[in-house]
Amino acid sequence: MKIALFGGSFDPVHNEHIEYIKAAKEALCLDKVIVIPSYLAPHKAFGSVASGGDRLNMCRLALADLDYAEVSDFELSRQEKSYSYITVEHFANLYEGSELYFLVGADMLEDFFTWKNPERILAAATLAACGRGNESAKNTHRRFKERFHCDYTEIPFTGDMTSSTELRVRLAFGKETKGLDARVAEYIKKEQLYHYPEIAPALALEKEERKEHSFRVALMAVARARSLHVSESKALLAAALHDCGKYVPLDSPLLKGFALPDEVPAPVVHQYTGAYLAEHEFGIKDEEILDAIRYHTSGREDMTPLGKLIFLADMLESERSFEGIEELRNAFWRDIDECLLLCFERQNAYLSANQNKGSQIYSLTKRAYNWLKNRIT
Repeated sequence: MKIALFGGSFDPVHNEHIEYIKAAKEALCLDKVIVIPSYLAPHKAFGSVASGGDRLNMCRLALADLDYAEVSDFELSRQEKSYSYITVEHFANLYEGSELYFLVGADMLEDFFTWKNPERILAAATLAACGRGNESAKNTHRRFKERFHCDYTEIPFTGDMTSSTELRVRLAFGKETKGLDARVAEYIKKEQLYHYPEIAPALALEKEERKEHSFRVALMAVARARSLHVSESKALLAAALHDCGKYVPLDSPLLKGFALPDEVPAPVVHQYTGAYLAEHEFGIKDEEILDAIRYHTSGREDMTPLGKLIFLADMLESERSFEGIEELRNAFWRDIDECLLLCFERQNAYLSANQNKGSQIYSLTKRAYNWLKNRIT
């Protein structure tokens, strides 16, 4: 019997997962595919957004038409970090005598060398990965053989780059999600998964182009959040609400009781009104989220990881365009503090060069730059 194990958070399960399973079935002539939602992946600081039960239910709905596929709660029922070697050995014992495969995506293959006890995985199963068919793949095969003295097999499947992370952001913003099975989409809607009630009324205060900007900021911030040990939910909320004060005038009834700090340049005012609205109009009480909104334009001394993330995602989101932005985006994914220092330097240089046009360097930005420069140089 030929069996493949396919683990992951499946938060949510999407159509690319299903197409990969179908491709593996055909390429490996499988009799069974066992899909195993994780409890908590070892490389993630935070758990999944949806509960284990919801992810299990979504997987069962998505796989209902594949009679060779089943969903296992093995990792969820253990309620411990989901180390793959434990899972693979469990199913190897359960299906003793069967030919076992362990399915991974191309991105996971790159990390396989750092996994816990990878040799034990390979002793119990054959690794099967998405085929890429390029020079990088040849190098990975060579590294793999040198390290483990065996090879992995490739499944000819490239997918359409669907991302569960992007789907969660799209769902939070109420956008169309083509990458979901209809039954899964209906389940998500019914159970209100990935839904944040604060977002829609906050976005209602923005112009259409600003809503799209906020969406792109959220995509960028959420994609980087976990690697910085920042809660995805906090990153999403801070990004979605960061500009909610942009078009609200200071005499609006919504800002009754608001007091603006002294000597705030006009382009910076909305960070303060946005934080006030987030707290008093939309019920955000988390001070870390409010702080990230409050200083997303100016920065400040001793910024939190979330504050840095929103400041940078606002400045570098995919539709921004200015000289040197690609260098800054590369730094964003490489080293967040290096990127922040470069952005402060650029911001200060730009404002200094345009002071005769009315631009003004906010004192808070000057202090933020000096704080960071002294901290990392």
